[in-house]
Amino acid sequence: MKSTKRSKGFLFKQYEEPFQTPFDKLFDIFKELITHTSGDFDEAIDWLRQLDKEFKLTTPAYTIDDFIADLKDKGYIREKVEFGGEGGVDITSKLEKALRQHALDQIFGKMRKGKSGNHKTNHQGRSDENMGDFRNYQYGDGLEKIVLTESLKNAQINHGIGEFALSENDLVIEDTQFKSQMSTVLMIDISHSMILYGEDRITPAKKVAMALSELILTRYPKDSLDVIVFGNDAWPIAIKDLPYLQVGPFHTNTVAGLKLAMDLLRRKRHANKQIFMITDGKPSCLNMPDGTYYKNPMGLDPFITSKCYSMAAQARKLGIPITTFMIASDPYLQQFVDEFTASNQGKAYYTGLGDLGEMIFEDYEENRKKRIR
Repeated sequence: MKSTKRSKGFLFKQYEEPFQTPFDKLFDIFKELITHTSGDFDEAIDWLRQLDKEFKLTTPAYTIDDFIADLKDKGYIREKVEFGGEGGVDITSKLEKALRQHALDQIFGKMRKGKSGNHKTNHQGRSDENMGDFRNYQYGDGLEKIVLTESLKNAQINHGIGEFALSENDLVIEDTQFKSQMSTVLMIDISHSMILYGEDRITPAKKVAMALSELILTRYPKDSLDVIVFGNDAWPIAIKDLPYLQVGPFHTNTVAGLKLAMDLLRRKRHANKQIFMITDGKPSCLNMPDGTYYKNPMGLDPFITSKCYSMAAQARKLGIPITTFMIASDPYLQQFVDEFTASNQGKAYYTGLGDLGEMIFEDYEENRKKRIR
């Protein structure tokens, strides 16, 4: 009897969304809104009510007021009493962590599917991660790395079972990837141009910062991440304060940001250090010795750019690479970033907002690895 061969194919059916409770559905939207409103709960709820009217997000059985009550019961928000007896709502540390995890899921989930970068670290790390690949034993490899089952299999193949012998040439070890501890400073431009021209650039930037901080806290707890913002001046911000980050009526003092970043990294004991800088505008401001500001928003000022190049070269001497993520497409600004990057021998991306997070995560993970053969 002739057997019949059934061809394989695809079975199409209507997409069914994973089950979510009414609270979970609203919570996903709320986390986006509270990030856009920089932690302003009342504004986020107003937006949620407007979306509910337009898209029918709730039902009579579960309303926006029920959702707010659940946020309180679950510990995501708390009542506050302001001076003068007026009330309000504060978001809690639990919600701050949820926002970081939400950003991590959004950005890091995409990064896993992306291509790897090409950075290598200059220093060997203290711990290692098995890669699942085998290679021949080499002099100097630790004995604890020998894979016994594979080595015995080689001995049987090479020498036979009757006269069993195990030689050095039979030994196999599992390849490993040593990971170095990394100190990172993430610089975020909060000058006014980050919200100009109808484009919100600050929200993706702080999402990246939240996601990167959550990645380090959960996966690489021995690494360190400092986040600084720069406008007319530069100052560090706590990770818990990232959801509240806003732009101001500032110029762009890139030199102040770099100086603070290098000061922070000088205090770190980790061998590997790096700076990530997210900016969309040209440097337009400097601190002067007398405490005043030198500002020039018109074009590229040679006095300001020369100071930027000097800071980049100084970071290079300290062994601190700078990776610049430029959210702009102006040719003269790209020329500045090219010269800045050459001074540091770092790396530059001219990127849109959509792939900003993926690029930063690829570089972060690649910079802290070194393949050991």
